[in-house]
Amino acid sequence: MRLLLARHARTASNVSGLLDTAPPGPDLDAYGVAQAARLAERLVVEQVSAVFSSDLLRAVQTAETVAASFGLGVQQLSGLREIGAGDDEMSADLRRYVAVLRSWGTGDPGARISGGESGLEFAARFDAAVRRAVADGHPTVLLVSHGAAIRAWAGYVMPQLRADLLSRGLPNTAVIAADGDPDAGWVPAGIDYPDTDPDDGFTVKPGVVAD
Repeated sequence: MRLLLARHARTASNVSGLLDTAPPGPDLDAYGVAQAARLAERLVVEQVSAVFSSDLLRAVQTAETVAASFGLGVQQLSGLREIGAGDDEMSADLRRYVAVLRSWGTGDPGARISGGESGLEFAARFDAAVRRAVADGHPTVLLVSHGAAIRAWAGYVMPQLRADLLSRGLPNTAVIAADGDPDAGWVPAGIDYPDTDPDDGFTVKPGVVAD
């Protein structure tokens, strides 16, 4: 089967470069609404047969736009939420958040920000959500999630993507395609990047992996 991991479209918190991870989260801004529509156009070739999203508003709104173009509904899974920022929620200083996430990939999956989750906790709940999404055997499943969550999980199950994700990041509405299943593993089939958005506040903060 094919798994499509799409980051949600843009919000005002993205423009401001804020760690806005808690529910329900912000709505899409006007640019994000148009961006979600363009995502639907980009995905038409994939013949999506099921759509799931995080239960945060920005992911739901993005997923609903894409799902409507395929005549589908959206199933929300809280396990697809963004990695929580804990005590750094709504901060524009991302250094501690980024350092913790990087430490997960360098041998310390138990690291966490106070009030946040560890790498082990994150991987368990995201894995469970992916398994739920693919359990019905749909040939092509779209998951709309969040920047840090997708990068962390994809880098964990498909380590060959780590260099590309580190160098290019994962802008709003970027899509990672992978083939396989949770038991046999996932093989990357490419990353589809959208047009560059110069107003995304995270683009001016090197190494940022969030929202």
